[in-house]
Amino acid sequence: MINQLIIKIESNPKQLFLLDGSGAILSAFLLGVVLVQFETIFGIPASTLYFLAAIPVFFALYDIISYRKDLAKTANLLKGIAVMNLHYCCLSIGLAAYHQDTITLFGWAYIISEVLIVITLSIIEIKVAKRLQANNYSD
Repeated sequence: MINQLIIKIESNPKQLFLLDGSGAILSAFLLGVVLVQFETIFGIPASTLYFLAAIPVFFALYDIISYRKDLAKTANLLKGIAVMNLHYCCLSIGLAAYHQDTITLFGWAYIISEVLIVITLSIIEIKVAKRLQANNYSD
């Protein structure tokens, strides 16, 4: 199923930047606006939520800039955002673990759900980037 999706995306790989950027904006909103309002329910301190919310804003900017770049640079730019996304996942899990004394089941559920979605997207971005490079669509 993922391979079929990758083949379909390969015909317009820049769509991944739009998807990634939209997800980043959604994450920033959920973390920086929604979860902060329910800090006691999620058990993650507001300062941590704001910190985690700021990072996807920069990712969204990266995605917008990448979307506007030449197609020949797409593979490397996809790899770049995929690696940044994976680092963000590690940071999210690390901060959740750091707050293990206060984070609730709902907090863990949010973090784990976001991480699973972002890892899946990163895997797709890497696979598409490799296929683009194999087909000489990049530098």
